[in-house]
Amino acid sequence: MSLMKLETAKSGVVISEEMKAQAAAANKLLHTGEGAGNDFLGWVNLPSSIDANQIEAIEAQAAKLRAKADVVICIGIGGSYLGAKAVIEAMSNSFEFLNKKHANPTVVFAGQNISEDYTHELLEATKEYSVAAIVISKSGTTTEPAIAFRLIKAELEKRYGKAEAAERIVAITDKARGALKTLATQEGYPTFVIPDNVGGRFSVLTPVGLLPLAVAGVDIKALVAGAQAMEKATGADVPVEENLAAQYAIVRNEFYKAGKKIEILGSYEPKLLYVAEWWKQLYGESEGKDGLGIFPASVTLTADLHSMGQYIQEGERTLFETIISVAESKYEVKVESEEANLDGLNFLTGKRLSQINKMAELGVQLAHIDGGVPQLRIEIPAINETSIGALIYFFEKACGISGYILGVNPFNQPGVEAYKKNMFALLDKPGYEEESKAIKARL
Repeated sequence: MSLMKLETAKSGVVISEEMKAQAAAANKLLHTGEGAGNDFLGWVNLPSSIDANQIEAIEAQAAKLRAKADVVICIGIGGSYLGAKAVIEAMSNSFEFLNKKHANPTVVFAGQNISEDYTHELLEATKEYSVAAIVISKSGTTTEPAIAFRLIKAELEKRYGKAEAAERIVAITDKARGALKTLATQEGYPTFVIPDNVGGRFSVLTPVGLLPLAVAGVDIKALVAGAQAMEKATGADVPVEENLAAQYAIVRNEFYKAGKKIEILGSYEPKLLYVAEWWKQLYGESEGKDGLGIFPASVTLTADLHSMGQYIQEGERTLFETIISVAESKYEVKVESEEANLDGLNFLTGKRLSQINKMAELGVQLAHIDGGVPQLRIEIPAINETSIGALIYFFEKACGISGYILGVNPFNQPGVEAYKKNMFALLDKPGYEEESKAIKARL
């Protein structure tokens, strides 16, 4: 079975030789390191650089946390949590919280917001459980995770004492500098390194994602293997005719040129909701700059047909859809016959829900095309570690190619700093006195 299928026939885009040459050149730049943002290209060959020793070290540390804790709090924001969250949600039983016995620790997230209520509820809910923490930050000073870590660290030290707390905290940070690295060295926290040349949104296949995933019981070997296979399938030497990442990048850029400035990523599996959230950061942060970029949105179908379906069908014709389709379900549920047939569903007797879901997908596809919404369709074999690993790398590689075709630096995010400066000024952070005066005058 193939890693993935990409259907472009219903997009209306015919890939020309010029487009192929442009995509091939962009892909080559990713591998030669001669393009913009080349100091953050460590993700390109990351899967193939992961060896058995690295996996073993991560799994060994995960085993220690699994032995100590019922709940592991993963502290991070942006790419420091979205990748792990996406894979955990995809690979977990949707109703695990109802099970009386849990095979794996529950991984929860903190530091991705500054919500007082969220933080209080997290601290209260975990009081009756044995707890450990993974803190992820290159600098250790990013406001949201730094606040969360200060509070959670204090809670762990209060419960277990400093020595035992140090056994229950793992830091994933810069190899040599920064507040978190300094603290980890001082306190003796086990530490993993965030590579200098891998930005946050591309970091799920580094310890940033792999450690929380291993703690949650995800098979990280299979996840990495899927990514490795997709890395090979999208290499610089792979012709565009065979390179699905290049094809996806080409088509979405052609849509953009034609005025389709919103991409809706949809799936018919609720487990993929956070994959879409991760994808939104990946593409939004990579392409949204210099007054350019496709706006990334997402829906979970068929649920969102009953909320956003009306707009997709008949709203402004400035959007296109990319659908992630899953070839095989993990389980089998069939519709049973009912004598009264009051709901009129006996015609579905004996059909699997996956069969009905597929017909819904096909019907929606045709309806949206008729409504002026062109379609791309990505099919993965199943929701498992190998497929998700391949999907992650596929989107990463396509993002790099697409960004270069668009003409931006896909690997920086200068706009993210604007809100931080304003927030620090409003909070009267030392060193921001002039900015504080200026911004408060605007209120």
